[in-house]
Amino acid sequence: MPTSTPITAEDRRRLWHPRGTLCAVCRQPTRGFGWFDPHRSKRRRPSVWFCSMPCQSFWTRLARERFAMVDLTEEERAAITATMKRVALLMDEIGWATPLADLTEAQVRALIEEAVEGFREAISDIARAQTPEVPF
Repeated sequence: MPTSTPITAEDRRRLWHPRGTLCAVCRQPTRGFGWFDPHRSKRRRPSVWFCSMPCQSFWTRLARERFAMVDLTEEERAAITATMKRVALLMDEIGWATPLADLTEAQVRALIEEAVEGFREAISDIARAQTPEVPF
């Protein structure tokens, strides 16, 4: 008769923590801040994870306002505007007259990385600015 070893607190933590999951707001690796649908259901409950309390608060506020909406929020529009400035600086280096089909793989990769990183930083800054500082 096989005996099973008892599950330790560390084992439970490892099973619970979302290893490899990205923040639902800024796409950074998560650090244990999470949300799940509290309504009891027989189906699997949706959950999202965050890298920090400002990102969690930002997402919660947006979820209350527009949980089912697919339109861009004002914050996302502002982040896109900030990102456009970063991408424009890179396009100045590449050359605005260069057709997209003539870009090298490295140039396309640099444009995508600049857009993603710029958006992530901008949305993170907006979330931090809208969330009051935690006193502890």
